Amino acid sequence: MSERIRFHLDENVDPAIALGLRRYGIDVTTTNDVELRTQSDEVQLAFIQETQRVLFTQDTDFLIIASSRLDHPGITYCKKGTRSIGEIIQTLVLIYEVMTPEEMVG
Repeated sequence: MSERIRFHLDENVDPAIALGLRRYGIDVTTTNDVELRTQSDEVQLAFIQETQRVLFTQDTDFLIIASSRLDHPGITYCKKGTRSIGEIIQTLVLIYEVMTPEEMVG
C-alpha cells in the first residue's frame, strides 16, 4: 500500500475541494477526471479498490456500503450543506496528515 492516503472524490463533491487538496500536494482524483460520471456506486467502489484511494463523498448511499462491507480502502462522508468547502478541505488534510492508508481500510 501507499505510504500516504490518496483520495477520490465522487460526482456529488464540489470540484473546488479537489483543487484545494491539490494545493496541499495531495494526490486526488475526481469522478469526472477518471470518466466515471453517472456510473453506479459499485463501479465507483471498484475504482477505489483497484487504485487504493479513500473515497470522499456526500452521497448517503455510500454510508450503507461502508457499514456493510469492510473490503474498501476507506470511505469518508460529510452531509451536503453542513460544512463549508474550506472546512471540508481542512478535515481531509487532517486525515491525510495523521492517518495511514492502512488505518482507513474498511
